[in-house]
Amino acid sequence: MKVAAVVLAAGASTRLGEPKQLVMLGGERLLERAVRVALEAGCTPVIVVLGCRSQEIMGLCNLGSARIMENPAWAEGMASSLRLGVGAVPETCAGVVLMTCDQPAVTADHLNRLIALGRDGAAAVPVSSRYAGRQGVPAFFPPAQFEELMQLQGDAGARSLLRHARAVELPAGELDIDTPDSLEAARRLFA
Repeated sequence: MKVAAVVLAAGASTRLGEPKQLVMLGGERLLERAVRVALEAGCTPVIVVLGCRSQEIMGLCNLGSARIMENPAWAEGMASSLRLGVGAVPETCAGVVLMTCDQPAVTADHLNRLIALGRDGAAAVPVSSRYAGRQGVPAFFPPAQFEELMQLQGDAGARSLLRHARAVELPAGELDIDTPDSLEAARRLFA
């Protein structure tokens, strides 16, 4: 059965000072990189949720077969984009991988490990990434948790649902591109 991916990419990137979705790293834009990794992991469909500057981002990014959704309520916080993306996952999918576009350490192999651990055994379970002593995205959620995901509010995302989840280590996962300093660090590590 298929596993979908939802790439959250609706924010304004205020601390970075430019749209992080469009930042070049290793010859591709961050959003293109996230979509490529999800596709390489076999996720289908790959749903990208845009918000701030969505037209500019769509005009400059090659997102291939990804399904693009625009979130007019993006300023309400990450949960509004999460609900929009998860709400678009087909009922036939065996789960969803939630990810952001600003974590350059994420690989297709890491996503495949999340999915495999989440689907291992009789009942599918949530599986998070672990880095810097905490659990977060990317994360796999089985269909049984979609309703909980649809109830999230604000800017906290799905972290509250991952407290007791299984976890897969993600080396350098704490590096997300939010500031000019983190962008420089990412270019040193991943360019």
